[in-house]
Amino acid sequence: MSSIFRQVALIGKYHANVSRGQSDSMRHVLEDVARFLQSQGCEVMIEKETAANASISDYQLLDVPSIGARCDLGLVVGGDGTMLGIGRQLAPYGVPLIGINQGRLGFITDIPLGNFQATLTPMLSGEYEEDQRSLMHARVMRDGICVFDALAMNDVVVNRGAISGMVELRVEVSGHFVANQRADGLIIATPTGATAYSLSAGGPLLHPSIPGWVLVPIAPHTLSNRPIVLSDQAEVAIEIVAGRDASANFDMQSLASLLHGDRITVRRSKHSVRFLHPRGWSYFDTLRRKLHWNEGGS
Repeated sequence: MSSIFRQVALIGKYHANVSRGQSDSMRHVLEDVARFLQSQGCEVMIEKETAANASISDYQLLDVPSIGARCDLGLVVGGDGTMLGIGRQLAPYGVPLIGINQGRLGFITDIPLGNFQATLTPMLSGEYEEDQRSLMHARVMRDGICVFDALAMNDVVVNRGAISGMVELRVEVSGHFVANQRADGLIIATPTGATAYSLSAGGPLLHPSIPGWVLVPIAPHTLSNRPIVLSDQAEVAIEIVAGRDASANFDMQSLASLLHGDRITVRRSKHSVRFLHPRGWSYFDTLRRKLHWNEGGS
């Protein structure tokens, strides 16, 4: 059984400061996966930052734009954070991604590392489920000038300062005033991000097929200030009215020291991320397994 994917990019979890032991472990895992891909008829390329941190030099190395231009599959070995980072970067190219979970929860990297060969073999021959996830396009506007521009797959979060009190935020949806909210912060989450920070702040789960976002206050001053589900066709604007040292976070991309009058605008991106899952994959199976449903006593 040979792969329908001819050129496959291998992307791994990497950090700026990685120990020798971690580097060796990463290299062994990535080389095992690479050899398996070659046995299935794939030409394997390694993302260059991954290769540098895992000390791999035996394969062709590519940066992300080159992966987008040349490869027809990205295989990500790591956790959800690794997938979030590469997913945002490869979304404009339409390259599908498969995730091998080397992290903990693994909501979007769903293939166990110990069983990757048996799971990947039919997927590489075309037996898979495709799942497209929307992205948010966020901008920080200051005096009419864009000072930060980013894509986010999980969420956009506005937070109060570490040592200050609440922030006051003016919230608008598609130009309509919603409220001035006093809280520790505010989360705008996609269905993918509904299982992340939004969930811990009391937000609802959203099925990935729902074209919506959830707006979730963090520790609001008014208890009637509850999460609300919005259409992802809306544009959400958040203006900093009061509070010191507020910051905005776009997945793992941060902008510190927002100023009074700064506006964070969020709209749906024209790009989406393509995930491939094993045949028979179900979002509900993932929730049940990762959130430990049905494990309580009767």
